[in-house]
Amino acid sequence: MGMFFIKSVQGIRIVVQWCFLVWVIGIGIRFGLFIHSVENGAVTPLVSRPPGVEGFLPIGALTSLKFWLASGEIHPVHPAALVIFLTILLMSLLAKKSFCSWLCPVGTLSEGAYKLGARLFGRNFQIWRWLDMSLRGVKYLLLLFFVKVILLDMPIAAVGRFLDEPYWAASDIKMLYFFTGMSTTTIIVLSVLTVLSLIYKNFWCRYLCPYGALLGLASLVSPFKIRRDVSACTGCKACSDACPSGLAVHVSTAVSSPECTGCLNCVAICPEKNVLAMQPVFWKQPLPVWVYPTVVVSIFMAGVSTGMANGHWYSSLSYADYQRLLPLLPYLSH
Repeated sequence: MGMFFIKSVQGIRIVVQWCFLVWVIGIGIRFGLFIHSVENGAVTPLVSRPPGVEGFLPIGALTSLKFWLASGEIHPVHPAALVIFLTILLMSLLAKKSFCSWLCPVGTLSEGAYKLGARLFGRNFQIWRWLDMSLRGVKYLLLLFFVKVILLDMPIAAVGRFLDEPYWAASDIKMLYFFTGMSTTTIIVLSVLTVLSLIYKNFWCRYLCPYGALLGLASLVSPFKIRRDVSACTGCKACSDACPSGLAVHVSTAVSSPECTGCLNCVAICPEKNVLAMQPVFWKQPLPVWVYPTVVVSIFMAGVSTGMANGHWYSSLSYADYQRLLPLLPYLSH
């Protein structure tokens, strides 16, 4: 009975992942219908604009973060971008890099890809360890680039001008058109990434995602960690083999690596009861498997709800503003 509940944590995660993915797809469709109304000159939109679409604007959110830190104010254009960004950062500070393995739609699709690849090819392949370690640094270099350009080098006056310009206001439309009108180059790049994701576990997340790099660094201070009971561990290495990040869980007292996403694959696969557990350092007794997922989802819901309650969720842009922005879009490429 105990093993059933241990393994059911993966069932919980799959449900959470795919429910969130469906919700995100719904947001995309709703925003597409909203812009369709703008394109067709409708007096009123068919549906209202969903603020959640701003979650697809992480670079802009980083700019909004600098504006907020410098001025103490959340910029009224696309405020949900910053709310979502801060919420996901808080998730990592408190509950490991849980966004990546529990909520991120790219992470969900990436996981689905490598599981499909294992079925197609009989297994997933591994990059040479020396190359794997080198490639993992790419996402941190990308993160360093964005942090330097935006948080360190960009003057606050320039930040304010950027957030006030039509380019930022129309960034959600440009993001939509990126998906609905992909160029040949984009299709080729996404196809290559898809093939690589079929062969190698979480290729994009593991090597190229700067967002994941930031969350991983934030997760270093998280009280939640995979903890191993050394005295009861048999050293079977099943946990390490199951880890999609390739971490040596079987020799760790507590997994502190920024590469750990809190997916709990290692906990689910462990043949020994209560040897592995995701729990804070101050809690000595094994926690029920539903506690960590509840913490993860609750933090996300609390962050978004706080943004809504404080009036920092809905954009100041009106439907008329979008009608004025759309004709300008061809001139906002730079």
